[in-house]
Amino acid sequence: MPTENNYSPWCLAGLLAALLPAVALAAPPTALPSFAEPSVSPDRQEIAFVSGGDIWTVPVAGGEARLLVAHPATESRPLYAPDGKSLAFVSTRSGNGDIYLLTFESGELKRLTFDDGLDQLDAWSADGKYLYYSSTSRDIAGMNDIYRVPVGGGTPTAVTADRYANEFFAAPSPNGRTLAFAARGIASNQWWRHGHSHLDESEIWLRQDGKTGPTYTGLTSGGSKALWPMWGVGGQKLFFTSDQGGPENIWTTGLDKAAPQQVTNFKEGRVLWPSASYDGKLIVFERDFTIWTLDTQNGQTRQVPIRRRGAPASPSVERQRFTDRLQELALSPDGKKVAFIVHGEVFAASAADGGDATRLSVTTAAETDLTWAPDSRRLIYASARDGARHLYSYTFATGKETRLTNAATNDASPRFSPDGKLLAFERDAKELRILDLASGQERVVGTGRFDRPPLAAERSFVWAPDGRWLAFAPTGSRGFTNVQVVPAAGGVARSVSFLANSNSNTLSWSPDGKYLLFDTGQRTEDAQVARIDFQLRTPRFREDQFRDLFKETTPGPISPDKNQAPPQKAPTPATPAALPVAAADSVRAKNRATSKGKKGNKGAATAASPTPPKPPVTINFEDIRRRLSLVPVGIDVRAQTISPDGKWLLLTGSVLNQTNLYIYPLDELSKEPATARQLTSTAGAKREAQFSPDSKEVYFLDQGRIQVVPVEAGKGTPRAVAVAAEMDVDFEQEKMVVFDEAWSYLRDFFNDATFNGADWPAQHAKFAPYIAGARTPDEARRLTNLMIGELNASHSGMGPAPAANGTVVASTGRLGVRFDPAEYEQNGRLRVISVLPLGAGALAGLKPGDVLLAVDGHPINGATNLDELLQYKVGRRTTLRVASDSKDREVVVRPLSRDTEKALDYRQWVEERRAYVAKASGGRLGYVHMFDMSAASLSQLYLDLDAENMTRDGVVVDVRNNNGGFVNVYAIDVLARRSYLTMADRGTPTPVPARSALGQRSLELPTVLVTNQHSLSDAEDFSEGYRASKLGKIVGEPTGGWIIFTSGTALLDGSTLRLPTSTIRSTRDGKVMEMNPRPVDVPVIRPIGESYTSHDVQLDTAVKELLGEMGK
Repeated sequence: MPTENNYSPWCLAGLLAALLPAVALAAPPTALPSFAEPSVSPDRQEIAFVSGGDIWTVPVAGGEARLLVAHPATESRPLYAPDGKSLAFVSTRSGNGDIYLLTFESGELKRLTFDDGLDQLDAWSADGKYLYYSSTSRDIAGMNDIYRVPVGGGTPTAVTADRYANEFFAAPSPNGRTLAFAARGIASNQWWRHGHSHLDESEIWLRQDGKTGPTYTGLTSGGSKALWPMWGVGGQKLFFTSDQGGPENIWTTGLDKAAPQQVTNFKEGRVLWPSASYDGKLIVFERDFTIWTLDTQNGQTRQVPIRRRGAPASPSVERQRFTDRLQELALSPDGKKVAFIVHGEVFAASAADGGDATRLSVTTAAETDLTWAPDSRRLIYASARDGARHLYSYTFATGKETRLTNAATNDASPRFSPDGKLLAFERDAKELRILDLASGQERVVGTGRFDRPPLAAERSFVWAPDGRWLAFAPTGSRGFTNVQVVPAAGGVARSVSFLANSNSNTLSWSPDGKYLLFDTGQRTEDAQVARIDFQLRTPRFREDQFRDLFKETTPGPISPDKNQAPPQKAPTPATPAALPVAAADSVRAKNRATSKGKKGNKGAATAASPTPPKPPVTINFEDIRRRLSLVPVGIDVRAQTISPDGKWLLLTGSVLNQTNLYIYPLDELSKEPATARQLTSTAGAKREAQFSPDSKEVYFLDQGRIQVVPVEAGKGTPRAVAVAAEMDVDFEQEKMVVFDEAWSYLRDFFNDATFNGADWPAQHAKFAPYIAGARTPDEARRLTNLMIGELNASHSGMGPAPAANGTVVASTGRLGVRFDPAEYEQNGRLRVISVLPLGAGALAGLKPGDVLLAVDGHPINGATNLDELLQYKVGRRTTLRVASDSKDREVVVRPLSRDTEKALDYRQWVEERRAYVAKASGGRLGYVHMFDMSAASLSQLYLDLDAENMTRDGVVVDVRNNNGGFVNVYAIDVLARRSYLTMADRGTPTPVPARSALGQRSLELPTVLVTNQHSLSDAEDFSEGYRASKLGKIVGEPTGGWIIFTSGTALLDGSTLRLPTSTIRSTRDGKVMEMNPRPVDVPVIRPIGESYTSHDVQLDTAVKELLGEMGK
C-alpha cells in the first residue's frame, strides 16, 4: 500500500520529523577502527601507523596509541628516520600527495616535494640524508620512476628511470650501494587487488652503479606479485611480500638469485604495506585491518593490540550551499517551476527567478529520475532509501510524500501518461509496467532487456500523445536495440524498427502522433536520428501556402466604414473534464481560474486554459520497416527531443568531442535551412536539455548550472537561472550510503554472476564495520577498494570525486629538460644533459651543457627545489637565468603542463623506435606504435602510416604498453585489408592500390606484432584479432590478461566507481580472455634497465622474424 509522509515543504523541522520513520535503514554496524601502513622505530620500541587518515604511534608490545599528526587532509606511509629523530610521511594537504618531514624535538613540519602528482614515499637512505620515493610524474603514461630528495631540501633527482617501464617501492641497501625495488605490472597502484592477472605481476630487482652505467639484476621471476622489498640483517638478504601459491605472505631471498623461501604461512588474510627495522630484525605489516609484527630471527608473528586515545581529524557536519553540480533537471509542464537534484537530494525553485530552492527530500539515500505530473503540482522521483529503489510522489499543495511502489526489486524511469492518471516505469530492468494512480494497481505491458540505473538510457520509452500507446527500446538479439510499440491497455508488443545498431538513448513521439524519433548508432560511429512514420507520409508543398490565400470564405455584411466584412467570432471550444487534484489544489485552481489578465512567466502555459483532446494515434504496421528514414542532422547525437509545437528537434550532440546543443527544423515549410543550428558554444558538458512549454526556449544544465537559451536566433537572450540549494552534509551518515551504493552496483552489474568465487554478501558484512569506523572519505575509499579487490577483477576500483568548478588545482610547470643528478647532488648545479624536442626548453633554445642558475630571479643552489619555483607557472611567462660557455643569459620560456610534456616524451620515444627499426632492418621495415585504443590513437595511426612507412617492404606494429580503449577492430581492418584492384591514370608510371586511391586505409604489407605485459584490455582484443586474422607472428610478452568491458558511475559524494559489466571471449576457442593473457609466437622478455643501453631486444627479434618471413 502507498505510504504517506505529511509535512510542510516550508518547515524543515516538520520535514525531518515526518521523513525519518519512513526512511529508517537497518541498524548501522558497530564501528571498528582500521590500522594501516605501519613502520617501526630504529630501536624497535615504537610503531607509527595510519588510522582515520592521521598518524598514530603505539609501543611495539601494543597498548594505548597516541595521535601524532592530525590534519583534515589524508596522511599516509609514515617512516622513521634512521636516527629516530624525525618522521617522513605523505600528505594530501598540498595537492595530490607530497612528502613532509616532522622533526620530533621541535615539532617543525617541512614540505620536501612540490610535484603535481602523487609522490609515494618508499624509504630513507641508511645515512639519513635522502628520502626515496616513486612517482609517475616524469615517465611516459602511468609508469613510475624512483627518485630521491635531500632531507634538508632540494631538487629531487632520478635514481632509476627506465623509460616506459614501471619501477616502484624502493629500498636502498644499508651500505647505500644497491637499490632494491619492485618492477613491472600495475601493483604500485592496484595493490589492493586480492589475486592477480598477468598485468598485476611484479618482480624484485636490484640496481647498482657500474663503470659504464647502471647494472640491473632480477631476483625473482614472474608469476606472482612480489612487492615491498626490505633488507635483512647485514644487507645479506631481502624480504618481500608475494602471493605465490595463494594469500600474500612474507618471503625471503638471497642476493644470489636462489629460490625464494616463504617466511610467514597465513592461509587467509593479506599481508600488506610491510616495513623493516633498520637492523633487519623486525618487520611490521598490515593484515586484516590490524598491525602485526614478524621477528625475522625466529619467524614468529603476532598481532599488536591497539587502543586509540584521541580523535582523528574527521570531517564535521558541514553546511553546504550548492550553486552548481546539479545532477538532474526537470522543468514543470506549466513552465513556472524547476525541480533538480544536487548531492542526491530533490529541490524546487522558480523557473523565472531561481533563487533559494526549497528542499523536498531529506534522506541519506540518493534520489533520481525526476518527472513532473501534467498538472505541474506533483513530482515523482525514485529513491533507494530502504534498500530497493522505489518510486515516490510529492504533492506541493499538501506537502505529502507518498511511496508508490513496494516491490523487492528496483523501479526506475517513471513517466506520466498525458492525462496524468497513469504512471509507466521500468522494473528490475526487465519489465515495462503501468501504475494506475487512483487504484494503486500495476500491470505489465512490455518485457525485454533494459539498461539498469545508473547506466540506463535517458528516455528508453515514451507515451503516445493520446495516451493509448507506449513505445520502448529494449536490447534484443545480438545486442541490437530497436523500438517496439504496445497498447497501454495491454496487448502484444510489435517491432517498428529493425536496425542492426546497438545504442539508443532517447525516444520522442511527435505531438501529432504521426511519427516517432529515436537516436541510434554504434559506439565507434556517429549516432543518427531515425524517424518512423506510422502512416505513409504525404509531402507538403510551399506553393499551397500561396494558393490558400485564394480560398473562398463565407461573405458577411459589408462594413460601411471599412468596406469589409466584420471578423467572425470563433466558437467556444468544449471544456474537457478537469484532471483529479487534491482538495487543497482544487481551491488554488479555482482561484487561478478567476484571476484573469495577470502576466505569467515567460514561456509558461496558462494552467486554466482548456486543452483540446489529442486525436487518436493510428499505426499502420504493414511495410512499417520501409517507413524508417534518417534525419540528416549531421552531428553525433547523444540525445534528442521534439518541441511541444512539433516544429523543432532539439539535439544534444558532439562535434570534435565537444558537446553542445543544436536545433533542427521539423516543419517541412520552415524557412530555416534543414541543417542543425548550434544553440550553445561553451566548453562545458550539456545535459538534461528540454523545451519550455511554448517551445520558445530550451532549459539545460551546463557544468551543473541551469541555463536557458532561445530557440530562434535573435528572439531572446541566453540567461542563467541561478539557484542555490543548502543542506547539511554529514560524512558519518553519507559514508555508509556511498559504501552501500558501491557494493550494490557491483552486485547488480559485475560481469560474473559468481563474483569470481567471492561471497559478495559476506564481503559487505566483513567491511561494513570498518567503513562505519572510517574517519575520512579517503579512508572509506581505501577500505572499499580492498573490498572490491576481493573480486580479483580488472577494470575495477573507486576513486575520488573530480575537483569542483573553480577549484585551483595544484600544477607544476615543466621545462622539458633533464639534469645531471650527480652534478646536482655533488655541486648543487642543475646542468642540462638532454632537451626534449618541442618542449618548453627546446623552444627557448636551451641546450645540453647549460646550467640553470635562477627562475624569475630566485637563485638555485643545492637546497632549492626547482618544482617549488615552477609551481603554478604552466603557460605563464617565466624567465630563466642560464650559464653557457661561462656566459650568463636570460631565457624566456612558457612551461608546459605535466600531460603535455608526457605526450611529447611519448612521441619522441616513438620516433626513436621508428629510427631504430629502420636501421636494424637496413631501411626495409617501417614502424608504428599505438599508445592506446582510443579514437585519437587511431587517427595517429593513420598519420604514422605515412608515405615513408607505406613504401617499406613491411611494418613492425607495436602495441607494448597500450592501455586499451575500443577501436581495435578499425586498426585490425587497416592491417587485414588485401588488395584486389589497382588504379592508374594515363601516363601514371606505376598503378596504385585501389583501396588507398578510393580513400580507404589499407596497409597491404607484411607485418609483425609486438606485445608485452602492459598491453591490456582492447590491446588484447587487438592481439587476438591479429592472430585470428592470421596477419603475422606475435613477438614479445603475453598480454596483461586484463580485459572486461567496463562502465563507470558517480556515487552520492561524487566518488567514481568502475563497473566491469561484460565478459569478453575469444571466438577461436570460446575461452574467457580475462585472466588469460593473449600468447605470443616468439617469447622475448625485455630486461629492466634496457633503456640505459642502446638495445631493444623485442624490436630486434621482431625485425629478424619479419625479415625472415619476407625471405630477406
